Amino acid sequence: MTDPDWTRVAAHLATHGMAWDSDPSPRRFPGGLANINTLVHVDGRPLVLRRPPPGPLPPGAHDMAREHRILSRLPDALPFVPRSVHLCTDTSVLGVPFQLIEYRPGRVIHADLPPDLAGQPGIAAGLSETMLQTLAAIHGADTQALGLGDLGRPDGFLRRAVEGWRRRGAAVQDARSGPVLDELGAWLDANLVPDGPAVMLHNDFKLDNMILDDSLQPNAVVDWDQGTRGDGLFDLGTMLSYWTEAADPPAMQDLRQMPTAAPGFWTREQAALRYAALTGRDLSDIRFHRVLGIMKLGVIFLQLHALHVRGATADPRYAAFGPLAGGLLEFALEVKAGRHF
Repeated sequence: MTDPDWTRVAAHLATHGMAWDSDPSPRRFPGGLANINTLVHVDGRPLVLRRPPPGPLPPGAHDMAREHRILSRLPDALPFVPRSVHLCTDTSVLGVPFQLIEYRPGRVIHADLPPDLAGQPGIAAGLSETMLQTLAAIHGADTQALGLGDLGRPDGFLRRAVEGWRRRGAAVQDARSGPVLDELGAWLDANLVPDGPAVMLHNDFKLDNMILDDSLQPNAVVDWDQGTRGDGLFDLGTMLSYWTEAADPPAMQDLRQMPTAAPGFWTREQAALRYAALTGRDLSDIRFHRVLGIMKLGVIFLQLHALHVRGATADPRYAAFGPLAGGLLEFALEVKAGRHF
């Protein structure tokens, strides 16, 4: 990917009374499969310039305007939410909308615990607690008081989620995943649960979407472009879909999104029970949310694999996403049958 024409960004910011600093040079953060984040300097301070990936975007994804609105309001209640300080919707500047967000330094933990943390007593349990405390805090935000009371469409949220992910799955399914998606979709339709209370949803909450300070507490929660309001158990189900346990089948091990299979981390069931204790939510419907969360994740990996099949990406990681998706969807059948939490 070629570097943007930063002079165009500088000229745009100048019209809004902001001064672009060319030194130090912009530095793109590595990793990720979606939005592009670059460390820049404006008015003498570091900011993150955040923009969607190139090419056609799925409806509702990579929504910079939605994220900017959330990040302009939510920091008033949650200090670990970085503030968005500028939104540009003029696509003549970079070709896509972009925003400037407060830079929050810290540590990001991905698939494995760093060597200095691995094996330390209490670290894994502490990170488990931090994830659940943070998710509960997000869900406890007063969206009405923050001016976000009209965000999203909470009524009918779960029905639309099932319909939407069934539709997206049908568009990218292959011979292995098609029958499984049909079975999962039919079960979700037949076992649709009522919408719970509408709360602020992150919609992709997991450990590596937190930037941690030296005490391993959240200095920032990032990646809010899918944020909305809806049932908090949907967010919990999304997080638990990434939460691997040591006895899980190969697809869950290959997922490598969080280090939760390491000794000391809570089980998914323990995490869910802690969420219930923190929020007062009844977990009677948790199996529905678990199945929906895993199906959603499987479809996302099918969508990514479709980019590989079409030749739309040269990233070698995408070639393995088709088999990974198939394994995740088959694991959803196990959860549906009650053989795994």
